[in-house]
Amino acid sequence: MDKEALFQARTNPDFLKYLEETRVNSMKAQDIGLMYETLDSMLVLGLDEEDINKLYEQILKTSFSNVEKILTKHEKLKLEGDNLLYVRALYEHAIEKWSNENFKGAKELFFVIANIIEDEVLEKALNILIVFLVSDIQLDDFYDTKVDLEADIDDEKYGYFIIKFRFDNQEFLDENRDILEKEYKNLKHLLGN
Repeated sequence: MDKEALFQARTNPDFLKYLEETRVNSMKAQDIGLMYETLDSMLVLGLDEEDINKLYEQILKTSFSNVEKILTKHEKLKLEGDNLLYVRALYEHAIEKWSNENFKGAKELFFVIANIIEDEVLEKALNILIVFLVSDIQLDDFYDTKVDLEADIDDEKYGYFIIKFRFDNQEFLDENRDILEKEYKNLKHLLGN
């Protein structure tokens, strides 16, 4: 969207009314897809922060609630449909914790996500994040020095996640196996096992 299109969207009362109605209705219906679509539009347009925060809170509530239901059935989450968006919400929440220097909280949430998903690529990437969080590295420093910002993402479902690094993922995990095993041992209580 160019600047003119953004300006038009921000100042179009019909569109803003539609967006607000969609926000309210998506929250009532707990429609994760529509909530994210609305959130993304609101963020691009730079709309009211309080409304954005309320919507994000509902996305988190809906995601945690639905993930709990899925896990109760002893199923793992595949990165498809609504499950992809639930994982996105949990992941974004973990990133938010990291950005607020809650390294322990971020590490715990990444650990839980890694153990409830059925996706090897994302699971490896989450394990890499866990290793780095052991050292309390700042998110910005990590992003600037460890993430491959030039890499293409092969599958759009991974577009929400950091999966490409400036090193070989498997080699890194092999070299840091002891750290990861120790963290898994320390965090396994989070899985209720």
